[in-house]
Amino acid sequence: MMHYRTLGKTNLNISLLSLGTGGARRFGQAQGMTQPQQNALLERAIELGINYIDTSEGYADSENILGRALAGVSRYQYILSTKWAMYKGDQLAEDPQLLIDAAERSLRRLGTEYIDIMMFHGILPHLYHDVVDRFYPAMQQLKDEGKIRFIGFSEAYGTDPAHEAIALGLKTHPHIWDVVMVKYGILNQKADDEILPLALKHQVGVLNMAAVRIKLPDPVLLEALIADWKQRGLIPTDALPAHNPLGWLVHGEVDSVISAGYKFSADHPAISTILTGTATISHLEQNARALENPALCAADTTRLKTLFGHIAEYA
Repeated sequence: MMHYRTLGKTNLNISLLSLGTGGARRFGQAQGMTQPQQNALLERAIELGINYIDTSEGYADSENILGRALAGVSRYQYILSTKWAMYKGDQLAEDPQLLIDAAERSLRRLGTEYIDIMMFHGILPHLYHDVVDRFYPAMQQLKDEGKIRFIGFSEAYGTDPAHEAIALGLKTHPHIWDVVMVKYGILNQKADDEILPLALKHQVGVLNMAAVRIKLPDPVLLEALIADWKQRGLIPTDALPAHNPLGWLVHGEVDSVISAGYKFSADHPAISTILTGTATISHLEQNARALENPALCAADTTRLKTLFGHIAEYA
């Protein structure tokens, strides 16, 4: 059974598990999936009760593929978000018309008359105020014209693990943001210090991206990360075993570390949805099952927070 939560001030009723078309797999593009296979993945997602789909013009051909997959699906069955990267090379772009043009391209590729949520993609902390001053009026114009419904932004979590950009947004302009996209999970808990409480306070919806990505699902990378954190004194050397360091989470209805990751990342009142970027129907189904009960046992949650809650690193 799929759970649904209210996405902050948008009042959208959003599925706790949502489908992302970016990440390493990019809606199956990295695996060489065909359009019929991508259609089947989307169809199964909708059957499972997933109603939120995230994409970006920066995800290779994801918008076109998604637009074709959505053809024939009632527009009322899904909530659609896309993102625009504000950069030209390694510099911030100058012309707000670039955003308007990008939105028009996204509408055409996605085959829709409106986008539910349009986001600035990966705002860096030192550029936050420039992005707002330069481009937010154009985003508001799109909203006034009915081409988008809500406005948000995502963090560049690979270079901003302490969530400084999101903190700036929620402290200085909470009224202009409907949603933010944040990475929060077992190995990335720092958002709970300040970001998630601020989002709750200001009713800004939180989209949880990459909660179970990078190190957590890869046993080799996970073991290397834990060894590194021990060596650097971030966690006690005797806190976890060297092999399968999070295996103790697998018991009862928790059938894998990945399942534990989804449950932990959903167990916060600020989180509205957890994005999954899988390109495999069986993995999609497993992730949906994990969130049928979106919480770990209290003792395991407490132990994870004690172990990793203070760490702000890309993991």
